[in-house]
Amino acid sequence: MAEEAAVTAAVLVIGDEILSGRTKDKNIGYIADYLGQIGIDLREVRIVPDVDDDIVAALNALRHRYGYVFTTGGIGPTHDDITADAVAKAFGVPISEDPRALALLLERIKPEDLNAARRRMARIPQGGELVENKISKAPGFMIGNVIVMAGVPSIMQAMLDGVTPRLKTGAKMLVETVEAGNLPEGLYAADLADIAERHNGVSIGSYPAFVDGRFRNSIVLRSKDEAVLARAVAETRAMIERLSRERKSA
Repeated sequence: MAEEAAVTAAVLVIGDEILSGRTKDKNIGYIADYLGQIGIDLREVRIVPDVDDDIVAALNALRHRYGYVFTTGGIGPTHDDITADAVAKAFGVPISEDPRALALLLERIKPEDLNAARRRMARIPQGGELVENKISKAPGFMIGNVIVMAGVPSIMQAMLDGVTPRLKTGAKMLVETVEAGNLPEGLYAADLADIAERHNGVSIGSYPAFVDGRFRNSIVLRSKDEAVLARAVAETRAMIERLSRERKSA
């Protein structure tokens, strides 16, 4: 398979409520799975509080390291929703009320109900392109390689759908799982390491789970090369079958 440049990404989760434990994040796993399916490699996730300097520092570090940065949280109507301002500061651009965003809000909110707090959701950094939100109309935005989205899962998912057509993508990650049953990891660890070493471009991990009162192990293999992945999977299955027979006959 011809080598294809990877498209990479990071997720920056913003919010005191995540760090305090009051709100359980439901977005990271969804974004990771979504990006993998469209050919973008998620390489890093950071969580920062609603602190301007912390958001700016994290954003500047991530956007210069990865192809894309997806942020979640902090674009609502309250005083602690400071993500848009922090993004503007990170890019060194002004922020102001965007007529396009205001028009979208008016599709859902009566003019007489569009108070100062709600108008905050129409503030977009200069140069930002709106990201559609079919759920509540208040848009996210994309500036440079940064995609700014809501923290509410259903709205975040709508924004992710809305921005995807604009994104550059690479080869999709292919994933196969080989069930190792109740074979102890220590029994197959050395063989698994040999298989991983022989198959360049295949990531292999062993993941234990506690099911029905006992441990069961799953081996997950990932690669963008279908042929190489198939060979690694076949060797892994053969190895598990051999060790299972040996264990039964012992």
